[in-house]
Amino acid sequence: MTVYLDHQASTPILPTVRAAMQPFWADFHGNPHSSEHSTGWTANKATESSRTKVANYIGADPDEIIFTSGATEANNLAIKGLCIPKQRQSQRKTILVSATEHKCVLESAAYVAQTTGCSVLEIPVNGKGHVDLDKLRDMLSEDVLLVSVALVNNEIGTVQDLASISALCRDAGAILHSDFAQAPSAVDLMDYANLADMVSLSGHKFGGPMGVGALFVSRELKDHIEPLFHGGGQEGGMRSGTLPLPLCVGIGAAAEFHASEAGAAMRARVARLRDLFVNKLQSSRDHIRLNGEKLASRHPGNANLRFEGHDADEMLQRLQPIVSASTGSACSSGITEPSYVLSAIGLTSDEAQASIRFSFGHTNTSDEALTAAEAIIAVL
Repeated sequence: MTVYLDHQASTPILPTVRAAMQPFWADFHGNPHSSEHSTGWTANKATESSRTKVANYIGADPDEIIFTSGATEANNLAIKGLCIPKQRQSQRKTILVSATEHKCVLESAAYVAQTTGCSVLEIPVNGKGHVDLDKLRDMLSEDVLLVSVALVNNEIGTVQDLASISALCRDAGAILHSDFAQAPSAVDLMDYANLADMVSLSGHKFGGPMGVGALFVSRELKDHIEPLFHGGGQEGGMRSGTLPLPLCVGIGAAAEFHASEAGAAMRARVARLRDLFVNKLQSSRDHIRLNGEKLASRHPGNANLRFEGHDADEMLQRLQPIVSASTGSACSSGITEPSYVLSAIGLTSDEAQASIRFSFGHTNTSDEALTAAEAIIAVL
């Protein structure tokens, strides 16, 4: 049996999500955009119901939700779509991104800088991974068009003070985009409603299916986003292409679950398992350190641990097939240099190369937490 501790890379589908999707693989198979017959109407009704669930989950209106293939596409659409010259609301042309953003945010911003004449500046973070609010305040000049800061970090689980970031951006007249890909499994999103002008989601990060995500774009901004895809004009002209009916149903069901009391209870249960695991490890060895925030103040499933004097890649190999974990983002696979997120919070190269991200989720049990800890102790 393998103990899966890589839920921040991808979560198994929730049972309620699987059940909601099942009929739409066969019984209800229509094209949601076929408007001339009842099969298409049924499909359209299902996608619009899902759109409403996603909107309700983040405190938005359904017409502000655009379905995408995932958070990578949503982040690209938000940043590139807003920043091309003909869509800019003003002469502003500076983009600010936090130093610990996901690669797709950093690369999208870099692409815009290379192709449109915009400039990109990185907002520094402190040793816990929080954006330096004083530095952000100083950087928010009248030339700043867009600020992009993820609510929850994908490697160290830091939860940003989005309310303060939002207030600073609004005072400066800058647009705020936030990557919420890791947030649904970590926090109650209604606590963060109306703080950002654009928000990205990814289905498979919170118990939904792979291959679907969403971008919230506030109504005031919708006319200022240039689509990445051109074609039939679906999604209000912002994202052409036939919607994947079962996947849209799935992300809606996942949003509905996480907005419920059951979702809150699951997050609390996951935090207890993560704490059990970390406490077991740290009570057995003195050289195991936590990277980032204290446990109670981060993503409830995240434990980014530093095993001083050890090589993380070698440890992960020796743990196979007992424990599945990772040294960082799955989207950066193949990159061998130390994690730029860990470097940004002040770790040395050796410290970063001794660090492993363990991420718990809804499928884990207390027995698995202890089994994984014991396997790691044996490897050490």
